[in-house]
Amino acid sequence: MIRQRTLNNVVTGTGVGLHTGVKISINLRPAPVNTGIIFRRIDLDPIVEIPALNDYVSNTRLSTTLERNGARVCTVEHLMSAFAGLGIDNAYVDVTGGEVPIMDGSAEPFVFLMRSSGIQEQAAPKKFMKIKKRVEVKEGDMWAKFEPHNGFRVAFSIDFNHPVVRNSVQDAEMDFAESSYLKEVSRARTFGFLADLESLQESGLALGGSTQNAIVIDQYHVLNEDPLSDPLRYRDEFVRHKILDAIGDVYLLGYPLVGAFSAHKSGHYLNDRLLKELTADEAAWELVEYDDYESMPQTLVRDLVTTLDPSIA
Repeated sequence: MIRQRTLNNVVTGTGVGLHTGVKISINLRPAPVNTGIIFRRIDLDPIVEIPALNDYVSNTRLSTTLERNGARVCTVEHLMSAFAGLGIDNAYVDVTGGEVPIMDGSAEPFVFLMRSSGIQEQAAPKKFMKIKKRVEVKEGDMWAKFEPHNGFRVAFSIDFNHPVVRNSVQDAEMDFAESSYLKEVSRARTFGFLADLESLQESGLALGGSTQNAIVIDQYHVLNEDPLSDPLRYRDEFVRHKILDAIGDVYLLGYPLVGAFSAHKSGHYLNDRLLKELTADEAAWELVEYDDYESMPQTLVRDLVTTLDPSIA
């Protein structure tokens, strides 16, 4: 059988919260089978545990926030994306504050922590959520949808009327039969515009935002520019980060997806609406298991196999 996965050891990371600007530590710990991903606010007494599930999403402004019994953890999407990309089913995330640290603005630091811990397979079958019919949500010219697909595919398009973004590639599609989450998605950083950053900070948000943890763009330029290198990690880093975010938001279904996700100008709000629309329609999905790698869609196999081997980039 294809088995569930957790971490081998406890690993710790520290950074600032993008919105709070406060130093925060996280411990990623192994968890038993069928636990899922559980965030634990260990700075509270008593400790509050929040399952990483769409039912607990309470806010989607600028990031995805989970909440339970009045306790919140925001900006969970990059860490959730890393869990999804490495196929981790079960883990505890101990957090010393109300936000996951932003690190460098991508999922790569979390991927590094998890691979440093090591990944172990567990004695229980891994469950996948298989899309059986199309589900779509729209708002104005924005939309997001799930469709049946024998594997896992993500397509995204953005439309920013800004010279820097406009001159980049604004649409991308990743079919994970051929694409590598580790190489082609995990390093894409969040981005923002200087004018928006200044106004957000004046209102008490994005207090930890800087060129150290985001691509910051003024009226004409990327402010992260280094005269010795390209300021972007990918030519289409902006839209790749939207794919990274979407993978993290979609993993709040609680299971890896067998299906296709596509979106135009979507964000955390519309992603959240799509997940709620899907889970409310029991005819639109089913949970499936696979006996071995030969029996499952081959488009799911590539990253599931390679992520078990730390020597593979």
